[in-house]
Amino acid sequence: MTTRRGPRMTLATQRVLRVLLADPSRDHYGLEVGAAADLPSGTIHPILARLEAVGWLESSWEDADPRVEGRPARRYYRLSAAGAEAAQSALARVAPRRSPSPLRAAPSGH
Repeated sequence: MTTRRGPRMTLATQRVLRVLLADPSRDHYGLEVGAAADLPSGTIHPILARLEAVGWLESSWEDADPRVEGRPARRYYRLSAAGAEAAQSALARVAPRRSPSPLRAAPSGH
């Protein structure tokens, strides 16, 4: 039996990683990543959970009152140092085989 070292590199996972690597020191929330990667919420959140489970992402909840903000609290994700390295390596390995379509600009506001 083999041990997986990281997540499966689906096209959707590659798109998410490219969004996160575009600004690896910044916190990103799920819907923002989904919009930039052109992926629906039902796809983006399981990918973020898998990346966090393998240690590539760290997450935290924003310190905001949903009643004041008028929306639910956001969970922010950031690549860990090891995750950024692993993501770059993983994308470099799949780059010759696959070429996902370009990403959209992330919505502003954080």
